[in-house]
Amino acid sequence: MKFNVTSGDLVNSLSAVIGAVPTKATLPILETILFETEKDRIKLSASDLEVNIIEYLEADVEVEGAVAIPGRRLLETLRQLPDIPVTFDVDEKSQVRFRTDKGTYKLAGEKEDDFPDMPSLSEGQSIKLETAILKDAVKKTGFAVSSDDLRPAMMGVFFDIGEEDSRIVATDGHRLVRLVRTDISAAKAVSFIVPEKALTLVSRALDETNCEVTVSEEHVSFRSGKTTVITRLINEQYPKYDSVIPKENDKALKIGREPMLAAVKRVSVFSSSTTKQIRLQMNSDEVVISAEDLDMSSEAKESISAEYSDESMEIGFNAKYLMDVLGNIDDPEVVFEFSTPNRAGIVRPSVQDDNEDMLMLVMPVMLNSYS
Repeated sequence: MKFNVTSGDLVNSLSAVIGAVPTKATLPILETILFETEKDRIKLSASDLEVNIIEYLEADVEVEGAVAIPGRRLLETLRQLPDIPVTFDVDEKSQVRFRTDKGTYKLAGEKEDDFPDMPSLSEGQSIKLETAILKDAVKKTGFAVSSDDLRPAMMGVFFDIGEEDSRIVATDGHRLVRLVRTDISAAKAVSFIVPEKALTLVSRALDETNCEVTVSEEHVSFRSGKTTVITRLINEQYPKYDSVIPKENDKALKIGREPMLAAVKRVSVFSSSTTKQIRLQMNSDEVVISAEDLDMSSEAKESISAEYSDESMEIGFNAKYLMDVLGNIDDPEVVFEFSTPNRAGIVRPSVQDDNEDMLMLVMPVMLNSYS
């Protein structure tokens, strides 16, 4: 096997697939990236047995073949080089030599037969959408995914793709995000749960305008330009999330997102390190945010102007969960909807995009004043 590429192009391609190479692999072959020649291009494949990434790279192929090369060592070496031509030679024992005008390097490769097979989605259902829309949905939902192994269904993002619109949902039981998008649809309705790790890699690897999503019974692939990410689905029943969204939250609070986020960050420093509990006291035209830590004899209180004309109410939240929600809304103003201090609060951007309806939910924490 022999081919010629430029180091800059190869670094870009390796960077696109390296996320699927585990740092501590159970099998040595998983630490490699498979190089396969295809006429005038190289197919790069990486896998951790759950997530697979494929990238195509244009190259001057002199001798066809395939070899698995240690991924991280190769990438670290090439990153230290300027953008110059690189020639790769692979012998019959899978010994890899690559040379530039700077020097010659040697790595021990592996036979391609030992590399895991890529899943086939030839009979899957195809869905087309804009890559930017997919990345935006991942950004807005990923923070609410659970990390609890005992609730595997909640360790991914739920895609409920309909014939007219779609719902994209994530929750960990404390926070919930539901996006309704009218610009994502399919010829036939389909639902699936994608692991959060895979979606993070999708956001990093895909950079073209359009994306094609293909769903089979066990896998889903995201293809954009020269890059394809394939992941195993979470085959669990997703919780009935609609049942926890309050339908009659009649108290509305409109407030600046950045001032409130900044105040919550400052006040939370004085909250209990165990509970991270803060209080929101809603009065006419203002919100008072307070926290205290009895063990450390510390407390803090700030007031922020807001639009609120209902009867006064006090509600408690975990500061981290509230900051996560506020930090993942783009609009300058947010609208909170409440009913009682022991029911979830709904948070929405004050202005929604034409094709998106975004709803976030934060569960309250009990305060002594109403426990």
